[in-house]
Amino acid sequence: MKFTIVSKGDEKSNLLEEKLRKYLADFQFVFDEKEPEMVISVGGDGTLLSAFQRYRHRLDETAFVGIHTGHLGFYADWMPDEIEKLVIAIARTECRIVEYPLLEVIIYYNKGKKEEHYLALNEATIKSVEGTFVIDVEIQDELFERFRGDGLCVSTPSGSTAYNKALGGAIIHPSLESIQISEMASINNRVFRTIGSPLILPHHHKCIFRPVTEKDFLIGIDHLSFIQRDIQSLQFKVADKKIRFARFKPFPFWSRVRGSFIGE
Repeated sequence: MKFTIVSKGDEKSNLLEEKLRKYLADFQFVFDEKEPEMVISVGGDGTLLSAFQRYRHRLDETAFVGIHTGHLGFYADWMPDEIEKLVIAIARTECRIVEYPLLEVIIYYNKGKKEEHYLALNEATIKSVEGTFVIDVEIQDELFERFRGDGLCVSTPSGSTAYNKALGGAIIHPSLESIQISEMASINNRVFRTIGSPLILPHHHKCIFRPVTEKDFLIGIDHLSFIQRDIQSLQFKVADKKIRFARFKPFPFWSRVRGSFIGE
């Protein structure tokens, strides 16, 4: 098996990376950064998001494993003192592959610029750089509302526990292939109205955001953010591809939620 390791970059994570490389090499596994069959993330959720974006072109051939050394390890099954157990599990047991839905984002531009395609494991966000954010929200090619406020967040089921949760969105089990739209500080008064609640769309539905005014927009795709100009529209839907996690021990989704937000 070919593997690679993505480290958070701090001293603790880098030391674990060195140990993992040595232990796996002892079992004749091959370190391969270009075409890994397994990507081991050592850090927090941000590290796994970075690993996902780095290898999103290999989702059909690659499975991910997380080791938690950060502040919140929602995607991580393993703790630092369990790396010997993890190595033995990789070497001697058959893993179970668990697939999570992803979000596909397509940005269309004015003036003939080619559209850009992205995948998100957690969420995509859009805000205006200056002034009130005003955008038309279409669902299944019909106008749903004209949103005014700070911005909008579109999340995956696994990402529903991240920024979406902070915005008051629902937590959705990853077995439900869906996306969720959550508002950021919407303006609601006698003149302007929004739905005021998160919207959950099934896998066969798409939503489109169409800017009402020409502005610069701050786009977020998981941990990445960038300013985009001349946007005509943004399309969101459940992606055809999924992320694959290699599981060597049971760790039910609701146990992750309880452990991450409530504790024992």
